[in-house]
This record gives sequence, structure tokens and C-alpha cells, in this order.
Amino acid sequence: MRTTGDRTWLRAAALGVLLALGGVLALVLDLPDVDEVRAWVDGAGGAGWTAMVLGLAVVLLAPVPRSALSVLVGVVAGFGPGLAVALAGGLLAALAAFGLSRTLGRAAATRLAGPRLGRVDELMARRGFVAVLAGRLLPIVPFVVLSYGAGLTAIRWPPYVAGTALGLIPSTLVQVGIGASAGAVVARATPLTVVPLLAAAIVLAALAAGVWRRRQRAVPAPGG
Repeated sequence: MRTTGDRTWLRAAALGVLLALGGVLALVLDLPDVDEVRAWVDGAGGAGWTAMVLGLAVVLLAPVPRSALSVLVGVVAGFGPGLAVALAGGLLAALAAFGLSRTLGRAAATRLAGPRLGRVDELMARRGFVAVLAGRLLPIVPFVVLSYGAGLTAIRWPPYVAGTALGLIPSTLVQVGIGASAGAVVARATPLTVVPLLAAAIVLAALAAGVWRRRQRAVPAPGG
């Protein structure tokens, strides 16, 4: 007969297996071609948009960069629909990761961390909304790390959901906007538009290199 401690470690092991499997799949699976996804979504109607949201949520359970996926969604769907898909998929993934971590990993984390986790729990119980909001707004905090990590603490569902929902908006607006703009440029690309853009990029790169060289020459040599 399994004890409570045995079940705790089995749940933690299951969470570890899920995370490892997600990492492996993120490394070995190739993302579909943009044109293929766009054609499939256009032909599938409402079911296609729903599948796109659910698919994005599932992918975001693995350690993949949400920013890159949001840009890709903007390229495929455009700004308005892409923003809705990216926000919905990101929120669903954040909730699923939090729930998995809370169910499978919280008890093991409490046993391992002891009093140290107690201090974190106290902070998250009092300022959980602010902590999650700040984590979602800071680009240096990986999406998946915060999603699973929050589930290991004592933060309640409402502040976690509110902090995540608000915190995802600014970065998603920027990322989907970049993707939508890139998609529009590519769709309208002709030699008359591409050549000036390439020329401008070359000129900017040359100017940046010139400025960097002048700054390097202006720096005094050690001991000089």
C-alpha cells in the first residue's frame, strides 16, 4: 500500500516526465510552414481558429519561446485575429501549466524546500498578483518557468489569473504586431519594395559599423 509520501513523489516524477517530454518534442518537432497553416485555418473556419488556440496552448506547455510563437501567429493570422489567438492560447497554457504544477509538484516542493518555501508562500499570498504581473511583464522571465513555478507556491488562482491576463497583453501586442507587419511586407513584396529596404538596411549597418569603429579608436589603450 502506497503512503502519502510515495504518492507525492510519484506525482512529482510525473510532472518531471511531462516537462522532459515537452522539451524533447520542442527540440525534434519542426514547426509547419506559414503558408500551409494559413491555408488550413482559412479552410477550416471556426474549428480551425479553435484548433489554433488549443494547439498554441499545448505547445506553450513545453519550454519554447512564447515570443517567437506570437510573432508566427501574427504572420499567419494578421494583427486582430492573431492577437486574440495569441492571448487566448497563452492564457490557457499558463492556466494548464499552473494546474499541473500545483497538482503534481506542490507537495514535493513543500517537502524539499521546507521553511524556505514558507517565506516564498507568505510573499505570494500577500503580493501574488504583483509578483505574477511583474514576471509576465519582464522579458527576461521565461513564460514556462513562471507558469510552472507559480504552481509550486501558495498563490491563489484569482491573483495568478489576473496577473497573467494583464501581464501578457503588452508583450503580445508587440510580438503579434511585428509578425503581422512582417507578413504584410512579405505579401506585398516586389523588387520595387525589397530593393530599397535592402539598400536602407545596408546603409544603416555601414553607419553603425562606422560609429562603432570611431568609439573603439576613442577608447584609450590600457596604460596609455
